[in-house]
Amino acid sequence: MEELLLFIMSYVLIFVLYQLFIVIPAKKRNNKKKSNKELLEIKYLKVKYNLDLKRINYNQLVQICGIVSSLDISIAVYLVTLVKSLFLEILVGFISVFFLIFISYYLVYLFYKRKGMIKNGKN
Repeated sequence: MEELLLFIMSYVLIFVLYQLFIVIPAKKRNNKKKSNKELLEIKYLKVKYNLDLKRINYNQLVQICGIVSSLDISIAVYLVTLVKSLFLEILVGFISVFFLIFISYYLVYLFYKRKGMIKNGKN
């Protein structure tokens, strides 16, 4: 029960911080048409999965990235708390973060692929 509470609290805290410091400024930049400063997550989706940003609601994409990134970090924190050794905590944290990022953004790609928002249907 403590682990579930830790997971929920960490998710809410990380989500709020992510919203305040990353999502809201990204939306303001988009409204001012400063597209040269995109989120790293959006650049990754655009380059790796050929995401068509012209057909996507940018604010919705930023929100999805915020939810996914917060969930990834919360799961990684939960997995790290299960390990007792410092060296293993670092190793588990490092490996789990990369694994979770690749899996979760692949799922975001599948979501947008199903909606037909991928250029030329590639990848």
